Amino acid sequence: MKAFNLFILYRLPLGIVLLLGGVALGFTVGWWEATIPLLLAVVCLVTHFMFGPMRIVQEAVEAGNIDVAMNLMNKVAFPKLLYKPIRSVYYFMQSNLAMYNKDLDKAEATIRQSIASGSPMKEYEGMQYFQLGTISYQKNDLKTADQNLRKAVKMGLPDKENTAAALLTLASIAMSRRDFKSAKDYFRRAKAQKPTTAQIVSQIKEMDKYISRMPG
Repeated sequence: MKAFNLFILYRLPLGIVLLLGGVALGFTVGWWEATIPLLLAVVCLVTHFMFGPMRIVQEAVEAGNIDVAMNLMNKVAFPKLLYKPIRSVYYFMQSNLAMYNKDLDKAEATIRQSIASGSPMKEYEGMQYFQLGTISYQKNDLKTADQNLRKAVKMGLPDKENTAAALLTLASIAMSRRDFKSAKDYFRRAKAQKPTTAQIVSQIKEMDKYISRMPG
């Protein structure tokens, strides 16, 4: 696995070296002999620009190495050349990192680019709208947040934790509008997910204090 990661990191310079070596071999020895290095050069260059370092970026994020992930993302010079599903993931990760840095405008712009690039799977599309809804909620744009979070829940989210988080935010928005019936319904559905993440469990306990006092 480490060898493959090294290939991902250095396939651009490797591709350039192979390309130059292949061309030199073609002129000095023969183009038939240059076929293999030239073919390998094409593989290195095409995979570099089509797939980027997203595999290593994801590993870095999962390991909590945010600085490493950001440095790798910044090395993608031409994101529009990325294969469309990879491009979607690239912009999604850009949005995540921008939210980590509390840059909500960049987070919103890049998640919209992710949505425009399509989605590799339906659950991932739901996560895109969940992200957009969460950003809108943090920017206090409750109308947009409500629309996108409802869309995310309808599309489906990959796990109970994200589903519960989306439903709790919808419940909070409904409470702010004094739509107590909807707030109770969203809250009931959130609890039914039986999330285990400490933060979400804490939110449920805190919201339960207010929900139980609501009329309707």
